[in-house]
Amino acid sequence: QVQLVESGGGLVQTGGSLRLSCAASGGTFNANTMGWFRRVPGKDREFVAAVSWSGGAPVYGSSVKGRFSMSRDNAKNTVYLQMNSLKFEDTAVYYCAARSGSAVPTQSEAYAYWGQGTQVTVSE
Repeated sequence: QVQLVESGGGLVQTGGSLRLSCAASGGTFNANTMGWFRRVPGKDREFVAAVSWSGGAPVYGSSVKGRFSMSRDNAKNTVYLQMNSLKFEDTAVYYCAARSGSAVPTQSEAYAYWGQGTQVTVSE
């Protein structure tokens, strides 16, 4: 069983930056694909980014490409989401997710493990 704990959310002004962290425990971290999703009340969960255990290039959602950067530190069992040039529409609860294997799906249904989420609020 994999446990995921997100941190780093908060309030930031438009154009600012935040870095989210997701610490994983249990399971075999190095064999998991890790992902970030976000959700706004009343909307479906949106894919943000994901990276495979092998450390290949992360995959990004179209709305964050060029502004967000995902990385992982296998030695620390932690993934990060660096968010730059934040926009009001980036306001959401951000969730860390994990799945076994090296595939990098963008569908939330493909991920078996989820953190509780961290709120990111971007003020206009």
